[in-house]
Amino acid sequence: MTRWLDDEEQTTWQAYIRMRQRLDSAIATGLTRDGVSTSDYEVLVALSAAGGQLRSKELGAEICWDKSRLSKHLSRMAARGLVDRCQAVDDARGREVRLTEAGRAALHAAAPNHVELVRRLFIDGMTEDEAAALRSLATRVVSEVERTDLL
Repeated sequence: MTRWLDDEEQTTWQAYIRMRQRLDSAIATGLTRDGVSTSDYEVLVALSAAGGQLRSKELGAEICWDKSRLSKHLSRMAARGLVDRCQAVDDARGREVRLTEAGRAALHAAAPNHVELVRRLFIDGMTEDEAAALRSLATRVVSEVERTDLL
């Protein structure tokens, strides 16, 4: 039997959706002004955090993208010189994605404005207690989603 959302729960859910949509849109606009898309930025950040390279499969898992989306986007990024795709050193069947100097430069150019926007629109509006509560909630929700095998 379906447990429908009551009015307060529905209002909470809709408030979250509106916040996420508006925040995602603002972040995308800010990144575009700095020459990268949100998708580019996700890939560049993941590669940078991993020391500059990852196997394609690991990259896809890290940013929650399916193989097709990742492959198409990496092709576009490679054409712009932001990443290189090559055979994995330890597995002839595997592919690695490497951050290029142009990719690193694009990330370094976009990061300061991106962080400032995140701080202004999201971080600075929270108290320390609210931030701690949000971290706790986000961790719990991500754990539940990961348990459902929907990713």
